[in-house]
Amino acid sequence: MALLRPQIPTSPATGVYSNYPYSIWTFKHNIVKGSGGRGAGRCCNAISIDAPAAVSGIRWGSALLQGARGEMEDDAMIVQSDDLGGFSYAAVFDGHAGFSSVRFLRDELYKECVRELQGGLLLNGKDLNAVRKALQEAFESADEKLMNWLERSGEEIESGSTATVIFVSNDALFISHIGDSCVVFSRSGKAEMLTSSHRPYGSNKTSLEEIRRIRKAGGWIVNGRICGDISVSRAFGDMRFKNKQKEYAFLLSSKKSRAEIRCYFMNPNMVISSGVV
Repeated sequence: MALLRPQIPTSPATGVYSNYPYSIWTFKHNIVKGSGGRGAGRCCNAISIDAPAAVSGIRWGSALLQGARGEMEDDAMIVQSDDLGGFSYAAVFDGHAGFSSVRFLRDELYKECVRELQGGLLLNGKDLNAVRKALQEAFESADEKLMNWLERSGEEIESGSTATVIFVSNDALFISHIGDSCVVFSRSGKAEMLTSSHRPYGSNKTSLEEIRRIRKAGGWIVNGRICGDISVSRAFGDMRFKNKQKEYAFLLSSKKSRAEIRCYFMNPNMVISSGVV
């Protein structure tokens, strides 16, 4: 998925789609859900022109490509709404062991975030710790509801998903992510990675911290996989690592493997200051 500098759509109530069966346009809300579970797909908004900085609007595009697996387990979602105080929402979900967790999060995570962010009011406030707390609680609540739903439905009960969520306006960007999907910012044509992948392998700072956390909890790593099983160290779902009745319950509880949240303040062309919230 690519999100470009603030723009004004020439036709704000229309879109250009390919292979996207779920799309909703209304006067107040623009919600686009991807075609995950159905193979490749791509989507973009209407052709745009440059807009004054005071006008909220994001020019975006997304693409999904199924690899060698038998089922597409990834998806994306974009929401542009008057109810978010000038912010747009975008999320990418990378599923494993089935599509069920991705489908649930695509439909429910946005609702949890908006509820905890008080309809977007916190995003426009000055209390960054309040935003951090709200997004943490939204992710934990969504994970708890997902696991309850998986247990009740019995549908792909061992499935899970990473999630990378952004709330972006003309001058601010909030990122909340868990897993190894990433956010990349283009500044003067150069790519800048804004997130760290939560993986139990590698020699970078985040990976070493994840390895220590897992081992401290009593886990082990075999060939870059936790207990020889999973290759991401933080994720939604994956009940066998969280449910107390399962073998590895002590490793990936939603409170132990929390979302990483970052805030950036920027002009339309570049990040001018940044920091971990």
